Amino acid sequence: MQTIVIAGGGAGGLELATRLGDSLGRHGRARIILVDRSPTHFWKPLLHTVASGKRDPQAHEVQYAAQAAEHGFEFVCGEVLGMDRHRKTISLAAYRGDNGIEMLPARTLSYDRLVLAFGAVTNFFNIAGAAEHSLTLDSVWDAEHFHKRFLASCMQAGSRGAAVNIVIVGGGATGVELAAELIHAVRALARYNVHALDPERDVHISIVERGDLLLPHLNPRLSRRAARHLASQGITVRTSTTVARVEPDAVVDAEGTRHPSDMTLWAAGVEGPEVCAAMGLALNRIRQIIVTPGLQTLDDPDIFAIGDCSSYVCPSKGAAVPPRAQVAHQQAMYLAEVLSAKAGSEPPPFRYRDYGSLVSLGPFAAVGSLLCSNPTREMLLGGVAARVLYGLMYQKHVMALHGFLRMAAQSLAHWLRDKVTPPVKLH
Repeated sequence: MQTIVIAGGGAGGLELATRLGDSLGRHGRARIILVDRSPTHFWKPLLHTVASGKRDPQAHEVQYAAQAAEHGFEFVCGEVLGMDRHRKTISLAAYRGDNGIEMLPARTLSYDRLVLAFGAVTNFFNIAGAAEHSLTLDSVWDAEHFHKRFLASCMQAGSRGAAVNIVIVGGGATGVELAAELIHAVRALARYNVHALDPERDVHISIVERGDLLLPHLNPRLSRRAARHLASQGITVRTSTTVARVEPDAVVDAEGTRHPSDMTLWAAGVEGPEVCAAMGLALNRIRQIIVTPGLQTLDDPDIFAIGDCSSYVCPSKGAAVPPRAQVAHQQAMYLAEVLSAKAGSEPPPFRYRDYGSLVSLGPFAAVGSLLCSNPTREMLLGGVAARVLYGLMYQKHVMALHGFLRMAAQSLAHWLRDKVTPPVKLH
């Protein structure tokens, strides 16, 4: 019986483990092992809602051990440090609890086939001071840390009669969605008297984007519509602005202009995590693992890579697919079929289909586009329709992990919880 190890429990890794556990693990056809350094999973596209305080991550996280027990795979908690391709083993660091006590020693795991699904981390592009003085949204811990800093900044500024300046570097989906949620969070906190600030006068949120438009992956009409909506909410949008350096209290652009900042959030791009370089595999310039049309690495046909840590060039477009949740979802579905197929069968190449993109503009607005069967036809969306479809993206992810009935039950429970709790975390 072969052993399939999946390193990384993000959107793609956890879905792949669930599908393989259901098709192979439960029936004793293969041993499926999922490895992750955290005991729980949270859907990364919603980290901005944790940072703003809108969403409690503990209410939406998935316990890896529980998911493994229900779907026929094993879970091992530990951080991957490297691998030995000749011995077909991966090495794991010792696992320590929150108090620093070692709970599990350093270990090695043997595999017959290995799937790397590490995700991605923030790319600072070697900008001076960016890594030292900026916050990121790479994990739940990062998002909760941002929220605590955000609350502290508002409360301290209110007690001094000062203003709060928040600069978000990067006008992609993460930066735009966080800015839109933060402005609503400030107003909600004011209603509960958490701070003494005037949301309209004392809180300044700005987005700094190097390109000519926000949301460059969307239709320009939608990008301009999003910029107008953010401006109507009091958010300053600075496009065609290149960051030269980040200081403890300001972001300085290439023209020498200082943008005061009590908090700087860096959301200008991603790259593969450092562990990708420790694998000894072929990488691209942003440290992503290069894969073939079958999602295999160039160096070893028994090692696969999916999601944001991989670089798959779409044959029809001649460009790498973007780091999106829908890419990881499609790659997980494809690889589940490939790894479940009988030995000796030649799998078809992976084909990515872009169904469009949706971006939240706060609790009541969204913009996006849907691509029809004809890739040249695009349906632009906004308002209520876009907001509803945006919410359904997360429900689709939950359904892939738990099935329709449990997804529906969880959705109802979260809806009821939202009706009886404040709209944002107050501490």
